[in-house]
Amino acid sequence: MSTGSSDSVEVAVVADGTDADTAEGERGLGSRAPEFVKARRMLHLSWQVGVFVVGLAVVVAGVIMLPLPGPGWVVIFGGMAIWATEFVWAQLVLRWTKRKVTEAAQRALDPKVRRRNIILTVTGFVIIGAIAGFYLWKFGLVMPWKIEDQ
Repeated sequence: MSTGSSDSVEVAVVADGTDADTAEGERGLGSRAPEFVKARRMLHLSWQVGVFVVGLAVVVAGVIMLPLPGPGWVVIFGGMAIWATEFVWAQLVLRWTKRKVTEAAQRALDPKVRRRNIILTVTGFVIIGAIAGFYLWKFGLVMPWKIEDQ
């Protein structure tokens, strides 16, 4: 669609009304429920309640896994992804989280940061090794709960 002037800007719009640039990188915000569900208000509300309950169960399971063995954070983000299929706030939280994780990964690849992390890790291992060596020198290979007063 051209207005006749040479400096007009044309924007490609996808069927759902978002810019083509947005559609390529990230999907638009909003419900991803099937069209027949979105067309009926009560069915869509029931769908949203179901998605919320399933997402909540997954998030609660992830929170329980945090202190217990298991992939707690992965499960929590899985629950957030379930919520993001229906709720804009969850989509925004996941986009923010993805952006922050990508930024952290880029910072971790910085040579100065990598060198600092390696130095801190080696220092930690040296300290742990010194403590373990002192323990073995002082008590031998005896478990701490079997140490008698000496």
